[in-house]
Amino acid sequence: MNSRQRRGVILLLLSVVCALGAFAGVLSVISDVKSKVGPEVTAYRLKSDVPPYTTLSTGQFEKIKMPERWLSDNAVTDLREIQGKIAVTTLRAGSLLQSDMIVRQPALQPGQQEVAIMIDAATGVAGKITPGSSVNVYATFEGKREGDPDQSKIIVTNAKVIDVGELTALKPDENNRTQQATDAVPITFALSALDAQRITYAESFAQRVRLALVAPGSDTTVPEQDRTYELAKDK
Repeated sequence: MNSRQRRGVILLLLSVVCALGAFAGVLSVISDVKSKVGPEVTAYRLKSDVPPYTTLSTGQFEKIKMPERWLSDNAVTDLREIQGKIAVTTLRAGSLLQSDMIVRQPALQPGQQEVAIMIDAATGVAGKITPGSSVNVYATFEGKREGDPDQSKIIVTNAKVIDVGELTALKPDENNRTQQATDAVPITFALSALDAQRITYAESFAQRVRLALVAPGSDTTVPEQDRTYELAKDK
């Protein structure tokens, strides 16, 4: 082997050594990154916006992989968790699904029925009443005859809200040209048969129906004599 051949062999060996060194360096970097990032887990991202109180389905989410250490403790990693659940508020496209974004949809108890009525958004909802809330239902009525006082009545106490619908613009009654268009929200309640009759009567004949949110744990009992209010009798 002449000197030129020896130099070629030496350069070839040096190239192999450098390549092995570079490969080892890449493996070291990858290993270091993996040790810092940790193992990957499954998470779920919203494909599009989901309105509040909407029943959730698997088609609304896409499955992604991301490092476990980057997920919050309440991130949803199994879509079985959304079964029978609804969105608490508007879920934005691209957001990761978390357990505090969803709640179980309230169910009817034996003897109850679903009743939905339209409630003036300005006087009855104000964005604070959500599925699962308890409310007292107030209604105001004109006096039956001329000269009779107007009255405010508590129609139903501790009514359970099971759904809050979309804001809807109501057109004025064709027979009442002075009435202005209003925004209303359909509210669905779980009520006994008698309370369902009371609340539908109020929606049909009362001048105004208003919901009063009841604080959790509050005593909602209202004596019969205190359920009707007249301004003239207020002391």
